[in-house]
Amino acid sequence: MTSKKPETTFRDQLEARKRGSTIQVLFKVARLLDESAVARVSKRQGSTKLRRSHTSLLPHIALEGTRVTDLADRLGISKQAVSQLVDDLEEVDLVKRVVDPDDARARRVVFTKRGRESIFEGLAVLGELEHELETLVGEVQMKHLRSALLKIHDHLVPPPSGA
Repeated sequence: MTSKKPETTFRDQLEARKRGSTIQVLFKVARLLDESAVARVSKRQGSTKLRRSHTSLLPHIALEGTRVTDLADRLGISKQAVSQLVDDLEEVDLVKRVVDPDDARARRVVFTKRGRESIFEGLAVLGELEHELETLVGEVQMKHLRSALLKIHDHLVPPPSGA
């Protein structure tokens, strides 16, 4: 009888622990779905070539606009890195920098008309992926998953100030 190499044993144990962690599986599935969505958007004719770094930034841009410093804080990266991502997205007319109405010295990143339209295009791609997953796991399980995720979301997102 041959014994497993220590590295193989560690790898097996690590993989088992990861698969036993619901949150680890959630992180991995979210990354895989994000990669799939970005690839699909990129394949569409006339679509902008987005990278995952762009898609990680987009959800943090409020419709009324968000300062680069706030985006950097939310993403945990430097202002320079966020500025580069914003530059990339400005080049393809998805966002623009505008004067902050609260402080004329500052700028906010806002979605352009094309950027707002692209949000709906992206949501359509997510809808396609969701339909495929529903076919895989079933309608009832998808409804349960959505319900559980929304409950977790609402628990983690602080209520609006003044509420």
